[in-house]
Amino acid sequence: MKKTFILFNFLIINLFCYSQQNEFIIAENYFRNNEYEKAIQLYKKLYDKSPYNTTYLKRLVTSYQETEQFLVAENLLSKKIKQRPNLTYLNVIIGYNFERQQNSIKANKYYSKALNSLDKKGNYGNIVASLFKNYNKLDFAIDAYTKVMANNPQANYGFQLAQIHGEKGDFPKMFESYVNLVEKNENYLNNVKRFTSRYINDNPDNENNNLFKKALLRKSISNPKNIWNDLLAWLFIKQKQYSKAFIQLKALLARNPDNLGRINELGKITLENKDYETAKECFNLIIEKTNYPRDKFNAINNNLKIAIATKEPDIEERFKTIFTKYGINKNTFYTQISYANYLTFTINDPQKAEQVLDKAMKFANSKFTKAMVKLKLGEVLVYTGKFNKALIYYSQVQTKFKNHYLGQEARFKVAQTSYFKSDFKWAKAQLKVLKSSATQLIANDAANLFLTISDNEPKDSIPSGLKEYAKADLLAFQNKDNEAVAILKDIIVNYKGQPIEDEALFTQAKLFVKQKKYDEAILNYDKIIALDKEGIYIDDVYYQMAELYNNELNNTEKAKEYYQKIIFDHPSSIYLVVARKKYRKLRGDNI
Repeated sequence: MKKTFILFNFLIINLFCYSQQNEFIIAENYFRNNEYEKAIQLYKKLYDKSPYNTTYLKRLVTSYQETEQFLVAENLLSKKIKQRPNLTYLNVIIGYNFERQQNSIKANKYYSKALNSLDKKGNYGNIVASLFKNYNKLDFAIDAYTKVMANNPQANYGFQLAQIHGEKGDFPKMFESYVNLVEKNENYLNNVKRFTSRYINDNPDNENNNLFKKALLRKSISNPKNIWNDLLAWLFIKQKQYSKAFIQLKALLARNPDNLGRINELGKITLENKDYETAKECFNLIIEKTNYPRDKFNAINNNLKIAIATKEPDIEERFKTIFTKYGINKNTFYTQISYANYLTFTINDPQKAEQVLDKAMKFANSKFTKAMVKLKLGEVLVYTGKFNKALIYYSQVQTKFKNHYLGQEARFKVAQTSYFKSDFKWAKAQLKVLKSSATQLIANDAANLFLTISDNEPKDSIPSGLKEYAKADLLAFQNKDNEAVAILKDIIVNYKGQPIEDEALFTQAKLFVKQKKYDEAILNYDKIIALDKEGIYIDDVYYQMAELYNNELNNTEKAKEYYQKIIFDHPSSIYLVVARKKYRKLRGDNI
């Protein structure tokens, strides 16, 4: 009998809760659809049943205000605060009720009453402050949060204060609040970076960047901490001032050897952005300090990449010095691969490169590293025109790594090699698979080569220039740029008016840029535009011209002109987002 009674009560309570929940959902729908009269009827019933539910109270008051029943709302709130004087946040709602009636004197009286209540320790400080913020009473909200934190040193409303200062456009105080927040609790570091990044950009002269930097420097003087070096390094990386970031990270490293990983990350970023001097400083420090062979040899290899890119003297001697010092073994495996690449594509000694790679294969201690050697061997063989032997190596990797990135790379190299030897049908078959199933970078390369072949295949045995174009591509792959340019020149003359013409002009322009013959590159780009303003290369041409004027020729007006053409004339271009950003930066917008 007792169990039956308990079960009956349980069912009654559940039915009551379900009914109340259902009424609330209907009331919310009315409220969101601005049907306030209907919402009032339901919220009134809900509030009568649950007088301690503040959500029902706030919704009911807002519905009264939206229907201009301000006196009803005032009476309801006044009655509630008489019953429960400790609910001091209700003064904010009453004040806003008067503000809705344009009675600012009474509104401020109640706002001040709510604010003064925070001088005593209470439980509603956060609610008072957030109500002020929601009602856009930002100065009151700042005062409220400040009082709450003064009364309770454990409370931390730095994010809220920073956001309010930001909404007011008071950026110095906003950044100061973010800095104070992370000073109080370093666990907020990543959040501070995330929120701050909305206001700063890559321009060191941007006002917000300088305000944030000043806030950090002031704090680093008054209260030295590692966190300020961390944030300054992060800011300098954002601004592409990598040498300054390196100084900050070195300071961190001096205090904690575990920060060497940050130097390594900076080295990779600077290498990618071609700040070779800072990159060398990073990698030299890693070589000197690291206890991990892998990190040491990665740094050595990166320094060799820099030496090759900057055409430093005696590069081959540097390779030999490394092999003499560290030996030819598994530790120098990747250095051996780099050396083979250098021998082939920089100093034209592929025979010696093959010997180096044959030795390197002995130190390939996994199927992945063996595949890497085979792919590089394939490239060396393609360089020497031994296409069939190269295809054997590529096919072995493709078979071994069917659904892996290495397998996709091998398949692309099979297609590319087949294209070089004019086997266009087989090349297209491989590229068709890669277009949809490969990683983005390979898929893009595959799609571009597929289109080149499809658009220019010979029809009815009539020459289309594709064979000659493939030969020019092979010469470019072999770094024989002058010979490639000469063949492309012949194609432009001999196949004038055919689809291959704009392909040849575009590829030749890229080679001119590589040779720093910028005027000739621009002449080619202009010819492509003259051929067909709706052609498939037009957005590529506009972007390349914008980049040339922006980065090499220091002509910002011309750069803006071509970025703008992408923005307005080619809204579906893959360059749209980056073109818009660069255009706005050149125009001086605060992005």
